[in-house]
Amino acid sequence: MSAIKVGRKCVLTKGRRAGNEVEITEVIDSGFVKVKDAKGKIRKANIWFDC
Repeated sequence: MSAIKVGRKCVLTKGRRAGNEVEITEVIDSGFVKVKDAKGKIRKANIWFDC
């Protein structure tokens, strides 16, 4: 069972958005997901470094 699922909340740990809580909206592939931040903006995030 994968921990990366649509609807799951996570906290970004790297980069200028570090510390922001986001929600996973789509799994792109094994390394990237689309996440929605508190303002509703959807961005691409790297699983291995950001989440």
